[in-house]
Order: sequence, then structure tokens, then C-alpha cells
Amino acid sequence: MKQKLRSRLLAICTALSCGCAMLLAGSMIDTESYAATDTGEVSVIFTHDMHSHMDADRISKDGKVVETGGFGKLKTAMDEVRADYPDSFVLDGGDFSMGTPYQTIFSREASELKMMKFLGYEATTFGNHEFDYRAKGLASMLQAAVGKGPQLLCANIDWEKTLQDKSLKNDAKVLKEACDAYGVKDYTVLDHDGVKMAVFGLLGESAVEYAPESGLIFKDAQQTAKDVVNEIKDKEDVDLIVCISHCGTIENEADKLEESEDYQLAENVPDIDLIVSGHSHTTLDEPVQVGDTYLVSCGSYNTNMGHVVLKKDGERYKIKDYELVPLDESVKGDALVEAELSKYRNLVDEEYFSQYGYSVSDEIVENQVTFPDSSKLGLTQGEEPLGNLLADSYKYAIMQAEKGSVKGYETGGVASGEVTSDQSGVQVTIVPLGVIRGSFLQGSVTVADAFNILSLGYGKDGQAGYPLVRAYLTGKELKAVAEVDASVSNFMGVARLYCSGLEYSWNPHRLMLNRAVDIGYNDGTSVTELDDDQLYSVAADLYSCQMLGAVKDKSAGILKIEPKDAEGNPITNYEDHIIYDGDKEVKAWYAVASYLDSFADDQIPSYYSKAQGRKTEIDSWSPIEIFKQPNKIFVMALGAVVVLVLILTGVILLLRRRKRMAAINSPLRENR
Repeated sequence: MKQKLRSRLLAICTALSCGCAMLLAGSMIDTESYAATDTGEVSVIFTHDMHSHMDADRISKDGKVVETGGFGKLKTAMDEVRADYPDSFVLDGGDFSMGTPYQTIFSREASELKMMKFLGYEATTFGNHEFDYRAKGLASMLQAAVGKGPQLLCANIDWEKTLQDKSLKNDAKVLKEACDAYGVKDYTVLDHDGVKMAVFGLLGESAVEYAPESGLIFKDAQQTAKDVVNEIKDKEDVDLIVCISHCGTIENEADKLEESEDYQLAENVPDIDLIVSGHSHTTLDEPVQVGDTYLVSCGSYNTNMGHVVLKKDGERYKIKDYELVPLDESVKGDALVEAELSKYRNLVDEEYFSQYGYSVSDEIVENQVTFPDSSKLGLTQGEEPLGNLLADSYKYAIMQAEKGSVKGYETGGVASGEVTSDQSGVQVTIVPLGVIRGSFLQGSVTVADAFNILSLGYGKDGQAGYPLVRAYLTGKELKAVAEVDASVSNFMGVARLYCSGLEYSWNPHRLMLNRAVDIGYNDGTSVTELDDDQLYSVAADLYSCQMLGAVKDKSAGILKIEPKDAEGNPITNYEDHIIYDGDKEVKAWYAVASYLDSFADDQIPSYYSKAQGRKTEIDSWSPIEIFKQPNKIFVMALGAVVVLVLILTGVILLLRRRKRMAAINSPLRENR
């Protein structure tokens, strides 16, 4: 099914023959002469999770650095498909923004939507990352793109409840007005030469959870899909129904396909013909069929372009052909697209990076260290040198920002690597895997590379990039942080944590939620045991700090982490604790860029070529290792086991006693 699509050869040859005669008469070939209505075929070009990757990326493949993706290559691949299928529908499954320097002009220029229109996209939906700049930021983007972007579809925004909510209604009103101005709909009907396709958009439960700052209330995706499909069937005369979904097909390797949101959507709403499944960044080499519904996914960041051909079979459509077109070095970028993109690149420098004394293409350091590709990060529990580098960069940036008052500050570059805690002004820094969006290849590392690796969000200043936030956690809470990494992250990969200043060991054979042991604070010279009651200064990006505060609720109170201010009071507004360098927020990406820029000899030091002992595995079944340093959870579990054993023992003894009594009484009854 992944072969190069070259269908309808006979039809094309016939059209060309007719075309020769038409040319003799001074006419042009009519491409509609071999349209979908003649063959019963429907061609759909699709993408999802592009994340502002409009330029080609350098990635590591088979030990080599290669160029992949970008809108230039995408347009070339689209045109090749259109040569065979001129009536192709072009759809996207959301998260079209956030992930590269282009997002810095998201609210003002709407470059992603405008470029999608330039490429010929007809419809897309909101992903969770379209809400990264919150309701007002998204509203501003939509206003900038009125009449200049593809149709936006999202059926499960509950505007009624949102606008009635006192805490949400003001910002939601602004967004609603922008959505109305842009023309956001539940669904639309696309007509290509008589073939009518109803398309609707959804934001799934997982995606909603990943958009805590959306400022919106969403309806259940499956129920909404049922309602929309019924409305389409009642009101429209269409050939097929397509859902551009930001629900997800599979979250990670441990998940079961049948349990994923889009699989269940297909099961429960069988009248959908095709689901373009975004959100989970899944690559489906073959379509997944659920009844008469097909699930398709082509991966993220424009690595591939998806193409599916459906053919009428009775009352429904079946997939005739399916391919994922690699947008690799064999695909040449379209010159017109590259020229159009250059306009936005200039704006990115002028409006954003110039504030930091950088240009997006500036080379800031050479890298001889082999770091794994971002898709390979966090697959197993353990230490990751790249994560260590990022965590250390936070300390360095804070040190720079507070150099006038920080103990031990010295000017000059960092030669060996890690900045000590005493120098930095914070004791522990935390970088979750979930915010890491890239890696560093060998060779020159640019400002764009530094931005891309921690590109998410924006700050109180309205500028792109999450700022760093200072909070305080007790030693007991830092132990819970280590336990999140040791236990929870095996089921939720985004929760893998990379730290500077916090060290621990873990044993995979210990009881869940009591796997982390020997948890200590490294001040740069020695490791000391954490004091349960002492407050330790902690820094993370704004989003991650908020997520730490959500651990208590997410774990039903089992793991208690509550970020506090210096006096020990719970933080209610994290923006009040943003770290500033003068009057500028210290952005997470800038922390990385400035740290890389500080290295002596303009080289990433070999210090980051290997693990530094921040996480140490103890693979042992020794009772000493299994039972040492029990926490409250272990004690409770052990207590429950002891109680259960006592109950079982009591039951066994009771049964034995009854058996003995029965044996004694039996002869007595016989003697009577």
C-alpha cells in the first residue's frame, strides 16, 4: 500500500489523447475530465502535529545528519500527488503551531495559518498547543488571519457553559468574537467536482488536559461526534464523513491501541468514514480499520506527508491506497514557498530575537557530544546527560540574572560544565521530559536549536517562551519529586524529570511509590541527606512548576507536592514568582542559549558526554535493599499485608478448630 500512487492510468492516457485534439483546436486540457466522480475515488492529503516546523529540520538518521520536513518539501510532495489526483482534499489534524521560532510571531502574524492557506490546506482543527498563548493570544492570532487561512473546525467547545463561568467569561468572550470573525465552525462540507465531504474537528480528553490555560470548557468528544454526525446526516447530502481529530491514536509504547481515544471514537461513532488522528504524534505505516472506519496518522513535524485514496464500495468507502511520503533529502523544496517563508523569518528576528541580542541563525557553540534524538529521550528510566545540561542551564541563567547578590559568582565562561547550587541562587532545578521538544546534533548549534529544545509557552510579558519560576519545596516534597520520576514516569513518560541539585537511587523491584532511596541534595561539593522540614529553593519553567502543584490532585493525595513562597505559604499565582534579569523574564530557552554561549573554547564540554551519577539504579532483590528506607506508602502497604495475613491466619485456624470439633463430635453421635 506504500507504493507510489499511479492509479487511473487508462483515464489519464485517454485524457491526454483528447487533450492533443483540443490543443489543435486552441483549447487547454480539462483536468476535471478525470475527476473523482468518474472513478469513485477520493484522494485525501493529510498532516497533523506540525508544530510550526515550516523550515526543514536537521535530524540524526542511521548515524548521519540529514535534512527533513519543512513546508517547501511538503508543497513539492503535495504537487506530485495533485498531478495524479487534482481533486485531492487537504486536511490537518491540529497542533499546527508552537515548536519553532515562528511561534514568536504567532499572535501578531499568524504565519502558520497563512502559510497553510498558501499550500492549499482546506481545513484544520485546534490542537492543545494552539491554546499555549491562552485565550487572548489565540484570539489575536485568529484576528490576524481572518480571510487568510484554511477553515478551522472544532465541534466540542462548550461556549454556553464557558461564557456563563464568571472566572472564564471575559477572556472567552474575546476568543468567541475572534472565532466568529475567522469563521470557526463545528463542521464544513467540501465539494470537489461533485464529491461532497463533511469534515468536523474535535479536541480530545487528553488534549484538553494538556491545555490547562485554554480558558474554555469542552464537551465530551465522543458524544459531540455522535451529535455532529447525526446533524450532518439530517441536514447534508454528503458522500463521506471525515473527522480531523486531536484526540490521539496511541500515547506511548505501553498503551493499547484499542484503549486510545480515536480507536474508541471509531468504535462508538461508526458512521465516520475516516479519522485523521493527531495529538499523539503517531506514525501509522498502515491504516487501522475499525468496522467501516479508518484511522490514519503520519507522524509529527512534517517528517512525512500522509496520502490516502478511498474508493466507493457499496454504501461506504474503503481504502484503495495509502502511503506516507517521507519528506527527506530526496524531495526538493518549492522555491515560491521558501520565498514566502523568508518574509516571516525576517519578522522573527526583528520582533523577537533582536531583544536578546541574537539572530535566529546565529551559531553559538560547537557540539561534539552525541545526544539522543528527542524521540529517543525518556524511553527508559534513568539519567540523561542532555537533561542534566538543560537543568544546569537554569542554574547558570539565574546566576547571571542575580550576579550582583549571588554568593560565589565569578565572571567568565563555564569550562567544565555544571554550575554549583551555591553559585546559582537556587538549590534544585527541574526539567520534565514533557517540555523538551528537541535535541542537539553534532556540529554547530544555533539559536534556533536552543529555542526549539524548550520552545513551549509564553510568559506574563506576552512574549514567547515559558519563563523560569522560583518556588520552595520541603525536603519531604523533594523526595516525592524523586518518586514521581522513579515510579510515575514509567506510566507517564512526560513526567520523567531531569534535575540539578537533586540526586537519588532507585530499585525497580521495590514497591511502587517507594522506589527512590538515598535521596540527597548536592550543593556542588557534597551530597547531604534531605531534611524533611527544611525549605529548598527550586526553579522550573512556569508550566512545569504549575504541574508540580497538580501532582497532589493527580495522585489522589498520595504524593504531596505544594510549591511555596520563601515564607512557606502555598503559591496561588505562579506568575508572581517569575525570575527576572533586570526587567526581562528569564526564558527557559534563553537559559539554554546563554549557558551554551558561556562554554570555554565554544565547545559543549565532555562533562555532558556521560551520566554524572544523579540517578543510580540498584537492581537488587536483597531484602536489605528491598526494605530499607520505607516511606509512609510502604508502611501502609506493609500494614495492609500484615492485616490480611492475620485475617487469613485467623480464618485458617478457625476452620481447623471446627474440623477438629467435628471429628470429636462424630463418634459421640455414633455412640448415641
